[in-house]
Amino acid sequence: MSSAFDFDLLVIGSGPAGKHAAIQAAKLGRRAAICERAAVVGGVCVNTGTIPSKTLREAVMYLAGMREQGNYGTSYQAKQHITVNDLLFRADRVVQSEIDVTRSQLMRNDVEIITGHAEFLDPHELRITRPDGRGERMVTAAHVVIATGTSATKDPAIPFDGTWVLTSDDVLTLDRLPRTMAVIGAGVIGLEYASIFAALGVRVTLIDRRPRILPFVDGEIVDALMYHLRERRMTAWLGEDVDAIEHHEGQNGERVRIRLASGKEVLAECVLYSIGRTGATASLNLGAAGLTAGGRGLLTVNDRFQTEVPHIYAVGDVIGFPSLASTSMEQGRLAACHAFGIASPTVNEVLPFGIYAIPEISMVGRTEEDLTAAGIPYEVGKARYREIARGMIAGDTTGILKLIFHRNTRALLGVHILGEGATELVHIGQAVLTLGGTVDYFVNSVFNYPTLAECYKTAAFDGVNRLAG
Repeated sequence: MSSAFDFDLLVIGSGPAGKHAAIQAAKLGRRAAICERAAVVGGVCVNTGTIPSKTLREAVMYLAGMREQGNYGTSYQAKQHITVNDLLFRADRVVQSEIDVTRSQLMRNDVEIITGHAEFLDPHELRITRPDGRGERMVTAAHVVIATGTSATKDPAIPFDGTWVLTSDDVLTLDRLPRTMAVIGAGVIGLEYASIFAALGVRVTLIDRRPRILPFVDGEIVDALMYHLRERRMTAWLGEDVDAIEHHEGQNGERVRIRLASGKEVLAECVLYSIGRTGATASLNLGAAGLTAGGRGLLTVNDRFQTEVPHIYAVGDVIGFPSLASTSMEQGRLAACHAFGIASPTVNEVLPFGIYAIPEISMVGRTEEDLTAAGIPYEVGKARYREIARGMIAGDTTGILKLIFHRNTRALLGVHILGEGATELVHIGQAVLTLGGTVDYFVNSVFNYPTLAECYKTAAFDGVNRLAG
C-alpha cells in the first residue's frame, strides 16, 4: 500500500468483527491498527454482552442445580443462598481471561492498539481523542473498517437509573438479586435474562407487544420453551403495550410500577428494558467521510461489506441482522480480504442461531411455518432427550431435537433443538444441510453411545417411518 497513509487498514472497535479484520490484514502483511475507546479491548461482546451473560448463565446452571434436578428433584441446588457475588465471580474471571487473550492475539500479530475515541475528519483521516481528553492523534488509513457494535436502545421517556430501571448493560452491576423483576422486550437478550433470573427463583414478568415471541424460531420449539418458563413461575404478558414506567415505593419492596395500555399494572423491584440495540455510530462524524447512518444508527453495506464509500467497510452488529458474534468474526475477516484483493467467498447462508435461554435453543435452516407458507412438502422427525440414554444420564428430560426434510427428495431442510447442548449439537445438522445431504445420512450413520448426538438418528428414523406410513 502507499506510504502516504499511516496504516493500510484502521479498524474502529475491538469486538469480534474488528479483531478478526485487523488480524486478517496483519496476516496479509499489511500495516494494521485497531482503535478502541474503552480502556480494555474486546468490545461489548467480551465486556458487557455475550461473554459475561453466557458465563452468568453457566454459573446459574451450576449453582441452581439446573442440570441435576432431573435426577435429584426440583429442590436440588449446589448452593442454597445464591448471591450476585457468587454469579459475578465466575463472570469476572472469564471476562478478564478473554480480554487478555484478545490483547495477546492482537499484539502477537503486530496490530497496533490505539486507545481513544475515533471520528472522521475526511474519508481517509481520523482524529483519535485519548481518554479523559489527554491529547489527540491524527491518523490516516487507506482502508477503514467500522466495527463499533451497538449499545442498548434507550427510550427518552423511560427513567433509566441503572439501579431500578435497567438496560442489559446494567445487569452485571446489580448489587443483589431482586425477588421480583419485569422484563420489557422478549427478544433474544430479554428472553435470555428472563429465563436466567427465573431459574434463580426470581418472580419474572415478561412483557412484549408482539403476540408471539421469536418469530424466526420454529413455533413448536418456542411453545416448549414458554411452557418450561411458566413452570418456573414466569408470567408472560404478550400483545401488550407499555404506557408508562414510574418509580414506586411498595410495601413489599417494589420500586417500579409499569402501566400497560390494556389497564394492567405490574409492580416489581426492578425492570429490565430490552427493546433492541442501536448502532454506535452517532459520535463518528460520519458526514465527514461521506456516510449516513440509517435507522437505529445502522450502516448499509453490499455483499462485500463496503459502505457507500468503497474503501470504508462496516461489519458486525453495526450493520444489523443477524448480529451474531460468530457471523461478525467472519464478516471482519472477509472485509479485510476484499480490501486487499484476496478472493474469498461471502458468508455462508446456512447460519446456525443460538439462544442461550434456560433451556437453550439452537436452529439452522428453515422452519415449519416458513415451509408451509412457501408450499414446500415436508416431513418431520423428532427425538426427545428422555428417550436417549445420555439425556437421562445428564438429567435433561425436557429436551427435543426436530428434523425437517423434503417429503419427496428427503433433503434436509432444517434442524431445531431445545435442551442441553443445543448450540453444540446443531453443527452436525449444519454440516449436512450445507453439503446438501438427506435425512438418510442420519439413518445410516453410527453415533457414539451414549451421546445426545444419537438424537439425530432417532429423529431420522421417526421421520422416515412417518414417510413410509
